[in-house]
Order: sequence, then C-alpha cells, then structure tokens
Amino acid sequence: METNPNKIDMLHGGLFWKLVLFALPLAASSILQHFFNSADVAVVGRFAGGDALAAVGANVANVGVFVNFLVGASIGPNVVVATLIGSGRMDEVSDAIHTVIAMAITGGLLLMGIGLVIARPLIEAIGTPVEVLDMAVLYFRIYMLGLPFITLYNFGAAILRSIGDTKRPLMYMIFAGILNVILNLLFVVVFRMSVAGVALATTLANFTSAALVFRTLLHEEGPLRLRIDCIRLHPRYMKRVLQVGLPAGVQESVFSVSNIFVQAGVNSFGAQAIAGAAAGLNFEYFTYDICAAFAQAAVTFYSQNLGAGEHGRCRRVFRLTMLQSILFTQLLALPFTIWAREFAGLYTTDPVAIDYAVSRMYHVMAVEGLCTLFDTPSGVLRSMGYAISPSVITILGTVVFRIIWLLTAFRVVPTYEVLMSVYPVSWVLTGGTLIAMYYRALRKQRRLA
Repeated sequence: METNPNKIDMLHGGLFWKLVLFALPLAASSILQHFFNSADVAVVGRFAGGDALAAVGANVANVGVFVNFLVGASIGPNVVVATLIGSGRMDEVSDAIHTVIAMAITGGLLLMGIGLVIARPLIEAIGTPVEVLDMAVLYFRIYMLGLPFITLYNFGAAILRSIGDTKRPLMYMIFAGILNVILNLLFVVVFRMSVAGVALATTLANFTSAALVFRTLLHEEGPLRLRIDCIRLHPRYMKRVLQVGLPAGVQESVFSVSNIFVQAGVNSFGAQAIAGAAAGLNFEYFTYDICAAFAQAAVTFYSQNLGAGEHGRCRRVFRLTMLQSILFTQLLALPFTIWAREFAGLYTTDPVAIDYAVSRMYHVMAVEGLCTLFDTPSGVLRSMGYAISPSVITILGTVVFRIIWLLTAFRVVPTYEVLMSVYPVSWVLTGGTLIAMYYRALRKQRRLA
C-alpha cells in the first residue's frame, strides 16, 4: 500500500492542496451519482412529456432519502479504516474492510426490500397528483432494485478514500454516468419505455460502478485487498462502523425526509411546480456535493491525524475545509445562478415550470455554501467520537424546524418563495449550533490532553 500512486499522505506536509485534491474528485463522483437521477429528469422531460417528468420529479426527495442515507453511512467505514491506518494498526485493517463489504451486501438488500414495500404508500402520502401516481410508483420500485449496488459502491469507495484515493472511484462513476445517459436515450427515445426506461438505465449504471469498485478491491495490494472467502461480519468492527455510520446516515437522509415534507408543500402548487422544483433541486444536489466532499475530506484527514495524535494538524484541517467548502461551493453555484433560466431549460420546455425552477435556484441553490456550516462540523465531531449529538441537532434543525415553518410561516404566507426560504434559514440555525458544539468539544479535548 505504501507504493500506491493513488494514496495521499495525510499525516505530513502541507494540507491545503492535499485537501483540494482529495475533495474535488470525490465531489465529482457524488455529482455524477446524483447525475443519474438528473439525467432521468432531463430525458423524460424532453422526450416523454410533462406527466413523466412530474412522476420522476416527485421521486427526487424519496430517492434522496435512501441515497443520502448510504452516502452518510459510508462515513462509518471511512472513519474506522482511516483511524486504523493513522494509528498504525495495519494488522486490523483487513478484518475491518471485509466487515464493511459484508455490511454493504446485507444492508443494501435490506434497504431494497424496505423500499419495494413502502413505494406506493410513501408516494401517496406526499400528495402526488393522481395522474402521475402509477408512473411515480413504477419508477421508484425499479430504482430500489439498484440499492444493493449503490450501497456496495459507496462502502467500497469509502475504503479507498481511507488511503486518500478518490481518483479511481471518480473514473468508475464517470464511466457509469456516460453509460446511464446512453441507456436513458436508448430506452426512452428508441424503445419508448418512458419512466421505466430511465429507472432501468440508472439501475444498470449503478451495477456497473459497484462492479468496478469491487474488482479494484479484489486486486488491491496489502491489507486493503479483498478476498471473497474472507467476507464476514466481525462484531468489533461492525459495532464501530454502525456507531459512526448509522447516525451519519440518518443525518444525511434527514435532509431528504425534510424535503419530503417540503415536497408536499410543492405538490400543492400543481404538476408544473413539481416539475420545476425537481429541475431546480438537481442543481442544489450538484452544489451540495461540493460541501459534502470537503466534509468527507475533513472526516478522513481528521481521523488519520487524530489516530496519530496530531491535534494541531486536526484543527488546521477543520479551518481549511470550512474555508474551501464555502469557496468552491459558491464558485459552482455562481454560473447556475447567473444562467438559472437557461440551465432549467435543460430539463423542461414548459415556461411555467422553468419559472418555478428559477425561483428555487435563487432562493436555495444560490446560497448552498451555507451547508458548510453544519456539514463539516458534524463530520469532524464524529471523528472526535461524538456520533449521536450531531444527528440530534440536525434532526431538530431541519426536520422539526422545517415542519414548524410549514405550519406557521408558510401557512400564514402560502407562497412558493416563503416555502423555499425554509432551507437557508434552517442551515444557519443548525450550523451555528454545531460549530458551537465543535469548539466546546475542542476545549474539552484540550483539558483532557
């Protein structure tokens, strides 16, 4: 593993460019992963009509609950393996990674079963218009068939990230993304499969990215090498992965759960609002992926340096990732904001739907850098051993606060603009609390040192 050209030395040398080189390929991988659903939205919007677009759009938040849970849960394997490497416990790494893969397989199958069972009740519960209900359920169920592959990709990529390798997962996601677009066009334009076609294309693309990561681990050198006959659950590492990953997964999925409540508000404005909001939400995912990537960089670098006892370097990691996250997120958001109408037009030609998309982009995506205020502190707190409290604060600041907003501010002024304003307000509220919690934990750590 020492000669691996994809490895980043997180314990020595300058941090700024190492963090950037770690985070940007990871951000690109996440953007491409969200691009699968975006490509679905774009293709059905252009070639299958407004009802098909609304059916896929109504599932953006639903799909996000599962995908974001898995992305967040992958922090668990990342922290566990990176901490073992940083503390020099290389003899334990092999058992840890085999546990991670076993958890990915069993967890992915379990989540797939849950998704298939709750599909119709969930989509009905958010008030999806009856004219698109059956198509929305069909799309969601086919998408759920790909969850085991999404799980395997994210957990396998987390193992590679623990040594600083974000390049190979990016290459695999680029390949899968290209395949997804080709299959979307083939299934929808040529075979006229509508929402079933884009869902099937996404499932096949997710299978491809998972297979490539799995193959890489089979051929990896040293303790990161995966052996099929050794894949089993080791209770010690499973417990640690769950302690870190489960709260992180819940936290990430909470954002999508809160989006489901907001989606119910969007649905009250009709099918054109649903289509427009779905188009705008896709650009939010792209910009948020920058925040999430630097948060992952903070987690990985912080975990390795904490394992090595480099506390001063840990503090520099936190400060740099906060700065970099805000800067790069707003840089990406800028062109989307300036040319909001043109970008929204990539997903739909309906002028009313475009108006809704532009409004969402101005109110939410344009200030996406505020997500840094809660994302990076919560990740670092988990590296420090605080697994539960960041999730509790996030649930209170997003789900609970947003429900209160819907029942108060939105009920008093039931406009689309007031509905969208709940996002930046909740980010500032949640982020301020988590930053205060981080510095309190830091002072406690110094007293114990």
